[in-house]
Amino acid sequence: MKKIYCLVCVLLGFAVILSSCHTKKAVMRGEPGEIVKPQASIAEKYSAILGVGESDIQNGRLYAFIDQWMGTPYKFGGEDKDGVDCSALAQLLEQQVFGVNIPRSTSQQINVIKRKYEEELAEGDLVFFDYDGKKFSHVGVYLQNGYYVHASSTKGVMITKLHDPFTYKYFSRCGSVIIQETDPSPGK
Repeated sequence: MKKIYCLVCVLLGFAVILSSCHTKKAVMRGEPGEIVKPQASIAEKYSAILGVGESDIQNGRLYAFIDQWMGTPYKFGGEDKDGVDCSALAQLLEQQVFGVNIPRSTSQQINVIKRKYEEELAEGDLVFFDYDGKKFSHVGVYLQNGYYVHASSTKGVMITKLHDPFTYKYFSRCGSVIIQETDPSPGK
């Protein structure tokens, strides 16, 4: 009986060790456009990054999406986890999180926003930058508390403070995506 008890204890110990070594992958729940409660670990992680309370992390789909893409390397023209560029990340995020389709390139994305003042930014708004003397050459998606997510050409998908000394000097425009209404009764 003692041997069985010891064996069970050893097996339980291994199970605990193995389960604690596995990091929990964020799960996107709900449908695009739906606000769902985030997993506790996601709320804890992103509240610390953004400097807000855990209760301020409310869009579980948004932060699960970010968690799945965080650290993905930058690749010009890339659209998947092997490499993604800034405009593809913005397009995928808007589509999968908010259920909104936007064009693929920054030069087209700039045309589908309603301009806002920086102080009016809300989660999901687009923020544009002019790098290398090119207008609207970089895009990110605003989160909250002055932070945005983007695909950096040097560091991949990451979250950056809008007022970061290096990037803010290139900040050029921001706004919310204009939702295109479609006629529910085709043929009219």
